Amino acid sequence: MNQYEIIVLDLDGTLTNRDKVITPKTKEALLEIQRRGKKIVLASGRPTQGVMPLAKELELDRYGSYILSYNGGMITDCRTGEVIFSRLLPVESNEKIIGLAEDERVDFLTYEGDTIITNNKDCPYGLIEQKINGMEIRQIENMKSYLDFAVPKFLFLDDGDYLAMVEPRVKAALGSRFSVYRSEPFFLEILPKGIDKAASLERLLEHIGMAREQMIACGDGYNDLTMIQYAGLGVAMENAVLPVRKAADFITYSNNDDGVAHVVETFMME
Repeated sequence: MNQYEIIVLDLDGTLTNRDKVITPKTKEALLEIQRRGKKIVLASGRPTQGVMPLAKELELDRYGSYILSYNGGMITDCRTGEVIFSRLLPVESNEKIIGLAEDERVDFLTYEGDTIITNNKDCPYGLIEQKINGMEIRQIENMKSYLDFAVPKFLFLDDGDYLAMVEPRVKAALGSRFSVYRSEPFFLEILPKGIDKAASLERLLEHIGMAREQMIACGDGYNDLTMIQYAGLGVAMENAVLPVRKAADFITYSNNDDGVAHVVETFMME
């Protein structure tokens, strides 16, 4: 009897290849398991809007699968559009976080609805985030006075070598109520404390009545480590960072060689 009923997929470097597309073989494998009643979760640091095109391509709305966005800060039921879980940064922290960005002389961005808002719309790293997510980017002249509402996360943007020095200072300044880590060398993420992919997957499993032993999680990056350790079967892509490969129960082919399809065919097809 096949024990795995749900597969969780990171996007960049996992589900999509180097061209940021899902290959036909991987797409067909994922559609087939949904036809068989199994579920997919697209788990990403991207905003929900940035995950939607891939969710539509895989017909998650038709089959009732899920999006886990903002690294676990929000879970959405694709069939109903219901937000199952959401945790935002406290609105009173906005000014302090923006002040830290100004002190460190880094550009920064966050989200308002379907729009990326930033202090500098010409920042090359902000333009990467815009391209990945296909969202409009808008520059706000005085972010401190503008941001009087709660947001899911901030991104600090700069060269990776510089952000490596900024990261410990931001962690020290913000203290234990926040999660601070780099998802890319040039992205320093600031989220509410306790938000990561594993913690939110635990909430989702409780909501849908499944056990973690029924879950496969596939990823390649540092922000995938907790969910790979948590899942019944933790899978690292061949292209994954070393700590993820060491933590995994199984290493599949790379994201350019249909690694996700290989996992599905090996563990979810009877």
